[in-house]
Amino acid sequence: MTHRIEGRLPLVAILRGLEPERAVAVGEVLVEAGFDIIEVPLNSPDPLTSIAALVEAFGSRALIGAGTVLTEAEVDALADVGAGLVVSPNGNPAVIRRTVGRSMVSLPGVLTPTEMFAALGAGASGLKIFPAEMVTPAIITAVRAVLPPATPIYAVGGINAGNMGDWLAAGVTGFGIGGSLFKPGKPLGDIAADARAIVSAFKAARGG
Repeated sequence: MTHRIEGRLPLVAILRGLEPERAVAVGEVLVEAGFDIIEVPLNSPDPLTSIAALVEAFGSRALIGAGTVLTEAEVDALADVGAGLVVSPNGNPAVIRRTVGRSMVSLPGVLTPTEMFAALGAGASGLKIFPAEMVTPAIITAVRAVLPPATPIYAVGGINAGNMGDWLAAGVTGFGIGGSLFKPGKPLGDIAADARAIVSAFKAARGG
């Protein structure tokens, strides 16, 4: 099975620190709110257990995978539990190639045009601008003029309802949402409310 990110609501729920015993419950409220891309960073407790549980429960409705993926061995471990998404803070060509070779979506972290083109040259499915606090929407406008037009670009870091519109107008496809959506121990009701608010803010900023 080849996983794809196109056609989904372009919001990535970043569940850093997700507790495995809560994985399915957290996934349920996110999917109900409209999220269909979920990332569990590998520096969370027992992340493969959480990812496997999310894949089993929601794999037919959502793209499930991991963040902070740094090695080819980690890519293989994710593929073995059915993950479909590999997100990294950096643009390691070997990790990108292994991800694509295992039919998963590759979103490497990049900042400069050189890093962006190197990642795409290695086969990346899209680009993760990280940390987005280090750049401005104007930079996205500039690089959009030279990147392949269909390249998905996700901004991650410092994104909130108030600045989504500026990034979208500049040419960003979507966003990764972390601390404002999920923290370990956060009550499910609060996660659900924040997830609905983020989805609504994104749709409003995108113009419906």
